[in-house]
Amino acid sequence: QVQLVESGGGLVQAGGSLRLSCAASGFTFSSYAMNWYRQAPEKERDLVATVFASGSTNYEESVKGRFTISRDNAKNTVYLQMNSLKPEDTAVYYCNVVVRSRSGALFGSWGQGTQVTVSS
Repeated sequence: QVQLVESGGGLVQAGGSLRLSCAASGFTFSSYAMNWYRQAPEKERDLVATVFASGSTNYEESVKGRFTISRDNAKNTVYLQMNSLKPEDTAVYYCNVVVRSRSGALFGSWGQGTQVTVSS
């Protein structure tokens, strides 16, 4: 079964950096796009960044130029490098993958989340 395990969250001052990691198993990692989402208290869970199987990336507008998503297929791991952090980045960050079955059905899987807190 698909398993995603996030790590690397913590408390950091505004302007600082953190690198989140997501270790994946249970599927052919290199074939799938990987996503990072985040959810602040009482807010919706929002897509932050995507890295496609090709290596191409997409970013939510508020993190462009500050965050970098990357993947290491040899380690089945996706990363989110977060620089110039702002208090508004405070949230639980989740790793996500949408797996396609042979029938064409899509199944989303989520990690447990890792807390990122940015102090002013």
